[in-house]
Amino acid sequence: MVYDLRAADVAAGGQGAPLGPVFHRALAGMLKRPHPIAVLNVGGVANVTYIDGIPDPYACDTGPGNALIDDFMRARTGAMRDENGESAARGTVDEPAVARVLKHSFFALKPPKSLDRNAFREWVTERAQLSEVSVEDGAATLAAITAATIATIVPNLPDTPKSWIVCGGGASNPTLMRMLGKRLAPATVETASAAGWNADAIEAQAFAYMAVRCLRGLPITFPTTTGVHEPITGGVVAEPVPEQKKKMSL
Repeated sequence: MVYDLRAADVAAGGQGAPLGPVFHRALAGMLKRPHPIAVLNVGGVANVTYIDGIPDPYACDTGPGNALIDDFMRARTGAMRDENGESAARGTVDEPAVARVLKHSFFALKPPKSLDRNAFREWVTERAQLSEVSVEDGAATLAAITAATIATIVPNLPDTPKSWIVCGGGASNPTLMRMLGKRLAPATVETASAAGWNADAIEAQAFAYMAVRCLRGLPITFPTTTGVHEPITGGVVAEPVPEQKKKMSL
């Protein structure tokens, strides 16, 4: 078993995230899509991996993913998320609020860059001012903020992606997907499932893939993904406990 995949990267000067790009590159290598390809993972935080034949994956966090929407829905309705983007679909986006949020300095930074799930909570509370709006309008505005912040990374990529593959929880939000389609046009935007990937298992597959790379001494993080000084492997290999060793020798 291999665990603790981030520590070696951080110890070597990296940011410890994102970790999935090396697996995204492997997946994208099997796709027949116009290049460059961008694999977008929308979890609590959103991150993108750019693939276009360059030796190492090029990746970074782009900004908030589902965290803002989920926290808003939980606070206002008790629901864990905006299921299927239904509330956002009925709401109206506050475009000035989106513009105010986009003034955060993070969005002008060039990769590599990473952030915490809660990094934008206070900023969005202050700038978006959604406490008095309806649930529908708040959800719509937060979904638009997520889509808009993702689009801000495009000028900082080596070239403009022609194909976007979206995975993570955000891929199951049709309203967010429609907003991404508009923000990222004329590139195509599709879900991981539509691309033939197992969308529910990508993260688990990614960690299993990285564990194998660690066992083989292959790098899992790169200067172009986490800012580490050189490509490095990572992870701690767990030694079997004595009883397991005994069984393994039988």
